[in-house]
Amino acid sequence: MFYSKIALSLLVYFIIWFLICLYKKKYSLVDIAWGSGFVVVAWVSYLIAQASSIQSTIILILVTLWGGRLFWHLARRNWHKPEDYRYVNMRKRWGTSFVYLKAFLNVFVLQGILLFIIALPIMHVFANIDGEMRWWQYVGVVVWVIGFFFEVVGDYQLERFKKNPVNKGMLLTTGLWSITRHPNYFGEATCWIGVFLISVTGISNSWLVVSPLIITLLLLFVSGVPLLEKKYRKRQDFIAYADKTSKFFPVIGKKGL
Repeated sequence: MFYSKIALSLLVYFIIWFLICLYKKKYSLVDIAWGSGFVVVAWVSYLIAQASSIQSTIILILVTLWGGRLFWHLARRNWHKPEDYRYVNMRKRWGTSFVYLKAFLNVFVLQGILLFIIALPIMHVFANIDGEMRWWQYVGVVVWVIGFFFEVVGDYQLERFKKNPVNKGMLLTTGLWSITRHPNYFGEATCWIGVFLISVTGISNSWLVVSPLIITLLLLFVSGVPLLEKKYRKRQDFIAYADKTSKFFPVIGKKGL
Protein backbone atom coordinates (compact mmCIF):
# COMPACT_ATOMS: atom_id res chain seq x y z
CA MET A 1 0.00 0.00 0.00
CA PHE A 2 2.85 2.39 0.87
CA TYR A 3 4.58 1.98 -2.50
CA SER A 4 1.34 1.95 -4.49
CA LYS A 5 0.35 5.34 -3.04
CA ILE A 6 3.67 6.81 -4.15
CA ALA A 7 3.30 5.23 -7.61
CA LEU A 8 -0.13 6.85 -7.88
CA SER A 9 1.26 10.23 -6.84
CA LEU A 10 3.93 9.93 -9.54
CA LEU A 11 1.31 9.05 -12.13
CA VAL A 12 -0.68 12.17 -11.23
CA TYR A 13 2.52 14.22 -11.23
CA PHE A 14 3.52 13.13 -14.74
CA ILE A 15 -0.03 13.54 -16.07
CA ILE A 16 0.17 17.16 -14.93
CA TRP A 17 3.50 17.58 -16.70
CA PHE A 18 2.08 15.90 -19.80
CA LEU A 19 -0.68 18.51 -19.90
CA ILE A 20 1.85 21.31 -19.35
CA CYS A 21 3.96 20.01 -22.24
CA LEU A 22 0.91 19.75 -24.49
CA TYR A 23 -0.03 23.34 -23.65
CA LYS A 24 3.51 24.54 -24.37
CA LYS A 25 3.81 22.21 -27.41
CA LYS A 26 7.17 21.07 -26.11
CA TYR A 27 7.70 17.57 -24.69
CA SER A 28 11.29 18.34 -23.71
CA LEU A 29 9.96 20.28 -20.71
CA VAL A 30 9.60 16.88 -19.05
CA ASP A 31 13.32 17.13 -18.28
CA ILE A 32 12.44 19.84 -15.76
CA ALA A 33 10.15 17.35 -13.99
CA TRP A 34 12.96 14.87 -13.33
CA GLY A 35 14.57 16.44 -10.26
CA SER A 36 11.36 17.65 -8.63
CA GLY A 37 9.83 14.21 -9.15
CA PHE A 38 12.19 12.84 -6.51
CA VAL A 39 11.18 15.66 -4.19
CA VAL A 40 7.56 14.59 -4.66
CA VAL A 41 8.49 11.00 -3.77
CA ALA A 42 10.39 12.14 -0.67
CA TRP A 43 7.63 14.36 0.70
CA VAL A 44 4.78 11.98 -0.14
CA SER A 45 6.75 9.22 1.60
CA TYR A 46 7.21 11.46 4.63
CA LEU A 47 3.49 12.31 4.78
CA ILE A 48 2.41 8.68 4.39
CA ALA A 49 4.89 7.37 6.98
CA GLN A 50 3.81 9.94 9.60
CA ALA A 51 7.08 9.19 11.37
CA SER A 52 10.74 9.99 10.88
CA SER A 53 14.26 9.16 12.00
CA ILE A 54 17.67 10.77 11.63
CA GLN A 55 18.20 8.63 8.54
CA SER A 56 14.90 9.54 6.85
CA THR A 57 15.21 13.22 7.79
CA ILE A 58 18.66 13.40 6.21
CA ILE A 59 17.32 11.73 3.05
CA LEU A 60 14.38 14.17 2.95
CA ILE A 61 16.67 17.20 3.25
CA LEU A 62 19.29 15.99 0.77
CA VAL A 63 16.78 14.91 -1.88
CA THR A 64 14.88 18.18 -1.54
CA LEU A 65 18.12 20.15 -2.00
CA TRP A 66 19.21 18.05 -4.96
CA GLY A 67 15.85 17.90 -6.73
CA GLY A 68 14.93 21.52 -6.04
CA ARG A 69 18.26 22.78 -7.34
CA LEU A 70 18.04 20.66 -10.49
CA PHE A 71 14.44 21.75 -11.12
CA TRP A 72 15.38 25.42 -10.86
CA HIS A 73 18.49 24.99 -13.01
CA LEU A 74 16.66 23.21 -15.84
CA ALA A 75 13.57 25.45 -15.64
CA ARG A 76 15.67 28.59 -16.09
CA ARG A 77 17.57 27.02 -18.97
CA ASN A 78 14.83 25.18 -20.87
CA TRP A 79 11.46 26.83 -20.27
CA HIS A 80 11.74 29.36 -23.13
CA LYS A 81 14.04 27.37 -25.39
CA PRO A 82 12.84 25.57 -28.54
CA GLU A 83 12.11 21.84 -28.41
CA ASP A 84 15.23 19.79 -27.65
CA TYR A 85 16.51 17.93 -30.76
CA ARG A 86 16.08 14.54 -29.03
CA TYR A 87 12.34 15.08 -28.71
CA VAL A 88 12.09 16.50 -32.23
CA ASN A 89 13.57 13.25 -33.50
CA MET A 90 11.12 11.28 -31.35
CA ARG A 91 8.19 13.13 -32.92
CA LYS A 92 9.44 12.21 -36.39
CA ARG A 93 9.72 8.53 -35.45
CA TRP A 94 6.20 8.46 -33.99
CA GLY A 95 4.55 9.53 -37.24
CA THR A 96 1.03 10.98 -37.18
CA SER A 97 -1.09 8.24 -35.58
CA PHE A 98 -1.74 8.00 -31.83
CA VAL A 99 0.84 10.73 -31.27
CA TYR A 100 -0.39 11.79 -27.82
CA LEU A 101 -0.57 8.21 -26.57
CA LYS A 102 2.93 7.47 -27.89
CA ALA A 103 4.26 10.63 -26.24
CA PHE A 104 2.63 9.84 -22.91
CA LEU A 105 3.87 6.24 -22.82
CA ASN A 106 7.35 6.72 -24.31
CA VAL A 107 8.26 9.92 -22.49
CA PHE A 108 6.19 10.46 -19.36
CA VAL A 109 5.32 6.92 -18.24
CA LEU A 110 8.84 5.70 -19.00
CA GLN A 111 10.39 8.52 -16.96
CA GLY A 112 7.95 7.83 -14.16
CA ILE A 113 8.93 4.15 -14.02
CA LEU A 114 12.64 4.94 -14.04
CA LEU A 115 12.16 7.61 -11.38
CA PHE A 116 10.21 5.18 -9.18
CA ILE A 117 12.98 2.55 -9.37
CA ILE A 118 15.79 5.04 -8.74
CA ALA A 119 13.81 6.51 -5.83
CA LEU A 120 13.49 3.14 -4.06
CA PRO A 121 16.07 4.08 -1.35
CA ILE A 122 14.00 7.18 -0.53
CA MET A 123 10.82 5.18 -0.12
CA HIS A 124 12.60 2.43 1.78
CA VAL A 125 13.79 4.67 4.62
CA PHE A 126 10.24 5.89 5.23
CA ALA A 127 8.61 2.49 4.84
CA ASN A 128 11.12 1.00 7.30
CA ILE A 129 11.86 3.62 9.95
CA ASP A 130 15.15 2.86 11.69
CA GLY A 131 16.55 5.18 14.34
CA GLU A 132 20.15 3.95 14.27
CA MET A 133 22.85 5.58 12.12
CA ARG A 134 25.72 3.30 11.05
CA TRP A 135 29.19 4.42 9.97
CA TRP A 136 28.54 3.84 6.26
CA GLN A 137 25.50 6.09 6.43
CA TYR A 138 27.71 8.95 7.60
CA VAL A 139 30.04 8.08 4.72
CA GLY A 140 26.99 8.30 2.46
CA VAL A 141 26.38 11.89 3.56
CA VAL A 142 29.99 12.77 2.68
CA VAL A 143 29.69 11.01 -0.69
CA TRP A 144 26.47 12.92 -1.40
CA VAL A 145 28.14 16.26 -0.56
CA ILE A 146 30.99 15.45 -2.97
CA GLY A 147 28.52 14.57 -5.71
CA PHE A 148 26.43 17.69 -5.09
CA PHE A 149 29.59 19.81 -5.28
CA PHE A 150 30.55 18.36 -8.67
CA GLU A 151 27.04 18.74 -10.06
CA VAL A 152 26.40 22.28 -8.84
CA VAL A 153 29.87 23.68 -9.54
CA GLY A 154 30.07 21.89 -12.90
CA ASP A 155 26.73 23.38 -14.00
CA TYR A 156 27.74 26.81 -12.70
CA GLN A 157 31.08 26.79 -14.53
CA LEU A 158 29.42 25.72 -17.78
CA GLU A 159 26.66 28.33 -17.49
CA ARG A 160 29.16 31.10 -16.79
CA PHE A 161 31.36 29.92 -19.68
CA LYS A 162 28.46 29.96 -22.17
CA LYS A 163 27.33 33.43 -21.10
CA ASN A 164 30.66 34.92 -22.16
CA PRO A 165 30.38 35.79 -25.89
CA VAL A 166 34.14 35.33 -26.24
CA ASN A 167 33.65 31.59 -25.68
CA LYS A 168 31.02 31.09 -28.40
CA GLY A 169 31.66 27.82 -30.23
CA MET A 170 34.42 26.82 -27.81
CA LEU A 171 34.67 23.93 -25.35
CA LEU A 172 34.95 24.37 -21.60
CA THR A 173 38.14 22.57 -20.56
CA THR A 174 39.01 24.31 -17.28
CA GLY A 175 37.87 23.97 -13.66
CA LEU A 176 36.12 20.69 -12.94
CA TRP A 177 35.86 20.19 -16.69
CA SER A 178 39.63 19.68 -16.79
CA ILE A 179 39.47 16.50 -14.71
CA THR A 180 36.27 14.99 -16.16
CA ARG A 181 34.38 15.71 -19.37
CA HIS A 182 31.06 15.44 -17.51
CA PRO A 183 31.41 16.69 -13.91
CA ASN A 184 27.67 17.35 -13.59
CA TYR A 185 26.75 13.79 -14.62
CA PHE A 186 29.43 12.33 -12.38
CA GLY A 187 28.04 14.45 -9.55
CA GLU A 188 24.49 13.23 -10.13
CA ALA A 189 25.55 9.57 -10.05
CA THR A 190 27.63 10.18 -6.92
CA CYS A 191 24.69 11.84 -5.15
CA TRP A 192 22.66 8.68 -5.67
CA ILE A 193 25.46 6.50 -4.38
CA GLY A 194 25.34 8.66 -1.26
CA VAL A 195 21.56 8.31 -0.95
CA PHE A 196 21.92 4.53 -1.33
CA LEU A 197 24.53 4.32 1.44
CA ILE A 198 22.36 6.39 3.78
CA SER A 199 19.33 4.18 3.07
CA VAL A 200 21.06 0.85 3.73
CA THR A 201 20.67 -0.54 7.24
CA GLY A 202 22.18 -3.97 6.60
CA ILE A 203 23.03 -6.65 4.05
CA SER A 204 19.35 -7.58 3.70
CA ASN A 205 18.52 -4.35 1.89
CA SER A 206 21.72 -4.06 -0.14
CA TRP A 207 19.48 -4.71 -3.18
CA LEU A 208 18.80 -0.97 -3.09
CA VAL A 209 22.08 -0.64 -5.01
CA VAL A 210 19.84 -0.97 -8.09
CA SER A 211 19.16 2.78 -7.67
CA PRO A 212 22.68 4.21 -8.17
CA LEU A 213 23.47 1.40 -10.61
CA ILE A 214 20.59 2.33 -12.93
CA ILE A 215 21.21 6.09 -12.82
CA THR A 216 24.93 5.57 -13.47
CA LEU A 217 24.26 3.24 -16.41
CA LEU A 218 21.70 5.67 -17.84
CA LEU A 219 24.10 8.59 -17.61
CA LEU A 220 27.08 6.65 -18.96
CA PHE A 221 25.46 4.68 -21.75
CA VAL A 222 22.00 6.06 -22.60
CA SER A 223 20.75 9.58 -21.95
CA GLY A 224 23.68 11.64 -20.72
CA VAL A 225 27.26 11.13 -21.76
CA PRO A 226 26.69 9.33 -25.12
CA LEU A 227 24.43 12.06 -26.53
CA LEU A 228 26.91 14.84 -25.80
CA GLU A 229 29.92 12.79 -26.89
CA LYS A 230 28.18 12.00 -30.20
CA LYS A 231 27.41 15.69 -30.73
CA TYR A 232 31.07 16.73 -30.49
CA ARG A 233 32.97 13.59 -31.54
CA LYS A 234 34.00 14.92 -34.99
CA ARG A 235 35.40 18.21 -33.69
CA GLN A 236 39.17 18.32 -33.54
CA ASP A 237 39.18 20.38 -30.33
CA PHE A 238 36.95 17.78 -28.67
CA ILE A 239 39.15 14.92 -29.89
CA ALA A 240 42.18 16.63 -28.33
CA TYR A 241 40.20 17.33 -25.14
CA ALA A 242 38.93 13.75 -24.90
CA ASP A 243 42.42 12.39 -25.46
CA LYS A 244 43.69 13.97 -22.22
CA THR A 245 40.55 14.19 -20.05
CA SER A 246 38.67 11.39 -18.31
CA LYS A 247 35.17 10.75 -19.67
CA PHE A 248 33.39 10.35 -16.34
CA PHE A 249 35.40 9.74 -13.18
CA PRO A 250 37.54 12.74 -12.17
CA VAL A 251 41.25 12.16 -12.74
CA ILE A 252 44.03 14.67 -12.16
CA GLY A 253 46.91 13.99 -14.52
CA LYS A 254 46.70 10.64 -16.28
CA LYS A 255 43.45 10.03 -18.16
CA GLY A 256 40.96 7.52 -16.78
CA LEU A 257 37.41 6.38 -17.54
